[in-house]
Amino acid sequence: MDSIRRIPGYQFIPTTLILTGWLIYMGATHQWHLFLTEWFMSVTMAFGSFIAGATAEGGGAVAFPVMTLIFHIKPAVARNFSLAIQSFGMTSAAYLIFVRRIPVEKNYLVLCSIGGVFGMVFGAFVIAPLTSPAYTKMFFVSLWLSFGCVLFFLNTNKNRVVREELPSFSPKGKMFLVGIGFLGGIISSLVGSGIDIFSFSIMTTRYRLSEKIATPTSVCLMAGNTVIGFLLHVFALKDFQPEAWNYLLVCIPVVIFGAPLGAYFITGFTRESIVKFLYFVLLAQFLGAWLIVKPYSNISLLLFTLTVFLIGLFFFFGFGKMNSVVQELGDKNSQ
Repeated sequence: MDSIRRIPGYQFIPTTLILTGWLIYMGATHQWHLFLTEWFMSVTMAFGSFIAGATAEGGGAVAFPVMTLIFHIKPAVARNFSLAIQSFGMTSAAYLIFVRRIPVEKNYLVLCSIGGVFGMVFGAFVIAPLTSPAYTKMFFVSLWLSFGCVLFFLNTNKNRVVREELPSFSPKGKMFLVGIGFLGGIISSLVGSGIDIFSFSIMTTRYRLSEKIATPTSVCLMAGNTVIGFLLHVFALKDFQPEAWNYLLVCIPVVIFGAPLGAYFITGFTRESIVKFLYFVLLAQFLGAWLIVKPYSNISLLLFTLTVFLIGLFFFFGFGKMNSVVQELGDKNSQ
């Protein structure tokens, strides 16, 4: 990493390479006209990529609800686009995080990444084909709203203790985090993002990891998971739609700047400011889905939405109220 930092303009290496390849491709295929019809996605991802770099939610967390709720794009298209575009934007942000030595929690990153690979593959082949569009949308926003409510409650405690890093995990703790990564990978396989905010929620509630450390770690985790998902749909499942490809082309030059900018942006903010920004994003997502999907007009969908929200509250609150995590973390004396 030190050798890279000695290269002039090292911070812009991925951006330069991606932008050069994109310009060559667009010039060779003469697809500049896409900006006339798909410009709305460029605007969407200008905001989405910034949020992806600045919070624990990937750009897909913005792209998926906007595409499916506002523009009425099929969830499968929105999912594939989300995975693809984050492969560029969040990878650029992850590179910036590492070369600028922004602190990350390596145990959390490695263990959840391992589980995430298996979760993405299992979800893409087994779970995704069984899901309904409306239920997928409401599952997405309801689960993260429940986490936001629990995190808000925990942070009302002014004496809340947070960790800047985690001790070594015991074998049981390692398996637990691999399992969290697996579940997060399944969520990402459904909506194009999820392993980042899901693992972030566990790290901040169960293990008291500071949001300032958990946020860049979740960005790096999501970057790897989206690359796996993107390649999976292109080469294994071979279901990457032409519409998703067109959206990708008009958004690449936006996200390769937006996501790193978001990652850089948060370095100057306090943990409390980062959390408040996350609250806003989670609430906005849910309200948007509530107004557009109108789950209250379908009793089964309404019950599903409330059930997911309540289960989420129980799940995250249960972790947040634990007084000790010694059994999971372990230390050198208990190994």
